[in-house]
Amino acid sequence: MSEEKMNNNWKVVSIVLIVLVVGLAYFAFSGNGSQVTGNAVGVPSREAPVRTAPSVDLNSLMDDDSVEGDPDAPVTIVEFSDYECPFCARFYSQTLGQIRKDYVETGKVKIVFRDFPLSFHQNAQKAAEAAECSGEQDKYYEMHDVLFDKGVVGGVDTFKQYAVDIGLDVSEFNECLDSGEMASEVEKDFLDGQSAGVQGTPAFFINGKLLSGAQPYSAFKQVIDAELQ
Repeated sequence: MSEEKMNNNWKVVSIVLIVLVVGLAYFAFSGNGSQVTGNAVGVPSREAPVRTAPSVDLNSLMDDDSVEGDPDAPVTIVEFSDYECPFCARFYSQTLGQIRKDYVETGKVKIVFRDFPLSFHQNAQKAAEAAECSGEQDKYYEMHDVLFDKGVVGGVDTFKQYAVDIGLDVSEFNECLDSGEMASEVEKDFLDGQSAGVQGTPAFFINGKLLSGAQPYSAFKQVIDAELQ
């Protein structure tokens, strides 16, 4: 083989290697982009990534949103969430139930759910409005639970069926949802979350301390128990 032909072959091999390296680098950085929402984490860490300095003033996180649990509970969890976010659904299905059992039902923790619908989730905004409209009939968390249990596929028509399922005054609910009456309430939650430093969902403030992402129960227990001491 001539020296010129060998040089040409090495050039081809070099180009192929460069393309492979660039391709691998691209997928390493962007491969999960369709699933990760802001601060949400794909794999919960063993330790809770709590930002304690500075803590966010709890009063600034509170609105007139529905409260689950004893209003006088010593620990408050403010959750910023999106009903279409897969990591928010993971928290709901894998962690919330244990928190409710161990801390909410025992009067140690109250939960305040605030809306943070992400723009690329088609049904998240109206799902948040549906929950707020249900809150007008004192069934906020009933709608909250069914939205996570059954999902948001189908949008407004689905939410209207959920209203029937949980026993709402359907005409009142439909009027609230169709009019966009709660859109400003959802927007206020979103803006308050941004002001507090929320960049993705789910995000939790436990007595003002940030716990970010779909963390396991052990991470919440660590922070809650420290607050109760």
